Amino acid sequence: MADQTHVLFVEDDDVIREATQLALERDGFAVTAMPDGLSGLESFRADRPDIALLDVMLPGLDGVSLCRRIRDESTVPVIMLSARADSIDVVLGLEAGADDYVTKPFDGAVLVARIRAVLRRFGHAGGGDRAEGAGASDSGGVLTFGELEVDTDGMEVRRAGRPVALTPTEMRLLLEFSSAPGTVLSRDKLLERVWDYGWGGDTRVVDVHVQRLRTKIGQDRIETVRGFGYKLKA
Repeated sequence: MADQTHVLFVEDDDVIREATQLALERDGFAVTAMPDGLSGLESFRADRPDIALLDVMLPGLDGVSLCRRIRDESTVPVIMLSARADSIDVVLGLEAGADDYVTKPFDGAVLVARIRAVLRRFGHAGGGDRAEGAGASDSGGVLTFGELEVDTDGMEVRRAGRPVALTPTEMRLLLEFSSAPGTVLSRDKLLERVWDYGWGGDTRVVDVHVQRLRTKIGQDRIETVRGFGYKLKA
């Protein structure tokens, strides 16, 4: 397992759990499959997987609550699985700290592609070759926007001198904004650059992550440009 990506898969439906586990293992993943939220949390703490796939509707401890518990302890990537595409499921999962979501029933190839896309951006949370920061104060890889400092070399963020804890997805999002302060970035462009979507995706993923980022770096630092997208205030 040491040379394989370790996936924690928590799903209460026996058929889906077993079929998905087999499909992921055929693609080279090492999979630990659990039937409920509490056993999933125990497995996460014991094994520290590389990525977690969590069904929203789980017995004992639901997937959203499990995601919050994981996020309290780790920045490991999390993908939520939902049988419904309802906004409430999607938004609750993302607000709990999930990095992406997939709606059931899903195609195995699509799930694998989404897993690999998440792992790619977690493997290099930078993309810092674009972080030139025109319009920002730049000193040794540190971009400054008012009280916000973004260290593109050390992958650290400070607000008024205090460290700001960001997940890798939030860091990638901030790097995109800080690479072009004052420039409007569309939701589709952010999906492509941050989430590695080579196809159309759900822009709610972007909206929720922008809101999460605002709560950490300042609500007024990222401006909404209605009908177009978002921009970082220089």
